[in-house]
Amino acid sequence: MQGILYEEPSIWLFILVTCLMGGWAAWMAGRACAKTWRPLVIVIFYMLLLGIAVRFIHFALFGGTMFTLHYYIVDTIVLTIIGILGYRYTRTNQMVRQYHWLYEKSSPFAWKERTRA
Repeated sequence: MQGILYEEPSIWLFILVTCLMGGWAAWMAGRACAKTWRPLVIVIFYMLLLGIAVRFIHFALFGGTMFTLHYYIVDTIVLTIIGILGYRYTRTNQMVRQYHWLYEKSSPFAWKERTRA
């Protein structure tokens, strides 16, 4: 996987910077967009910007390359997945809590119409 997903000598640096640090920021950005009722496309835009920030952390702290399209795309895909999960989780809780007479939770990331009894 080294060379495909990450350029550092250890996968632990990829997990630390991209998945944990960047993932936390991505989750919080997705959550913030859902709480302010913004569309999902805004989350994707924010993840493109966050991908640049994560590449900078790899560059500044661990000697990675800053301007590499391949690793930028990998980091941005990981961040986008986490950001969308944060968005959907928060939006599901919003819909179920605010419109409890219309919707019920079908999973942590989805809701469905409440059945009429």
